[in-house]
Amino acid sequence: MRLQLYAIASLLALLMFGCSSTPSTQSNSTTASPIVAANSSDIIATGSFVNGEHPTKGGVQIIKQNGKRFLQLDRQFETSTSGPDLVVVLHRSANVIGETKPPAYALQQGSYVILAPLKQFNGEQAYEIPADVNLSDYKSAAIWCRRFNATFGAATLKV
Repeated sequence: MRLQLYAIASLLALLMFGCSSTPSTQSNSTTASPIVAANSSDIIATGSFVNGEHPTKGGVQIIKQNGKRFLQLDRQFETSTSGPDLVVVLHRSANVIGETKPPAYALQQGSYVILAPLKQFNGEQAYEIPADVNLSDYKSAAIWCRRFNATFGAATLKV
C-alpha cells in the first residue's frame, strides 16, 4: 500500500512538472546581431505585437543598417516562457492571429520564413534578415513555437 501511494505521488509529480516547459537552451547557428540604433530613414517597417496562444507585447521594427536588414524587438517586448522551441518568423499574412484558429494559431508550411531561434523572452534583441528574403512577400512578424506549431504573438508590419 505504501509503495503504491509512493508510485502514485511520483507519477503525479512527473505529470505536473514534466509537462511544464522550461526555457530551452538553443544554440543560435547565426552570429548574434547587435542591437542596431536606427535613424528614421533606416526604418523599413514597424508593428506592435498582439497576443496569440500566449501573452506577447512590445514593438518590432525592420531596419536597414550598413546594407543589412534586421528585425528588431524593442525594450517592451515580452512573451511567455512556456515555449520549448520558440523562433522569430516573418509571415506572409498581415493578420496572422485573425487568419488562424485558436487556441494555437497554427501556421501553414510555406507561409513563413524562420529568421532564428528567439534569443530571450523579453527585451531588446535583433535578428538579421537574410539577403535572399524578399520583404515585400511578408506582412508580419511572429513568435512561433515550432515544436507545437503555436503562434505566441504576431505584429502586422506597416511600411
